[in-house]
Amino acid sequence: QLQLMESGGGLVQPGGSLRIACVGSGYTLDDYTVGWFRQAPGKEREGVLCMANNNGRIKYAEAVKDRFTISRDLAKNTVYLQMNNLKPEDTATYYCAADFLGANCPVNGMDYWGKGTPVIVSP
Repeated sequence: QLQLMESGGGLVQPGGSLRIACVGSGYTLDDYTVGWFRQAPGKEREGVLCMANNNGRIKYAEAVKDRFTISRDLAKNTVYLQMNNLKPEDTATYYCAADFLGANCPVNGMDYWGKGTPVIVSP
């Protein structure tokens, strides 16, 4: 069974940058479509970025377009979320998730989830 673990969250000032990582174990993460999701207090979980496993196509949520990017390191079996120009509204717990058959990262359709890492954007 694929296991996912996020790391790298923390406190950052508005306008700052942060890179969080999702390390896969048990299976090769490159075989899966991987998505980053976030959930702010009192809000529903939402998709942030999605990278399809078959063609590498990337989907962005409008709120993070031009600020966030996703990348894979095959050797480390890791997927990264690079977040630039962070805003207070980006404050949330960030989760990575993987889907073996799909390519669009539906929130309710992912097969495996990590436990999340908190990101707090505050002066």
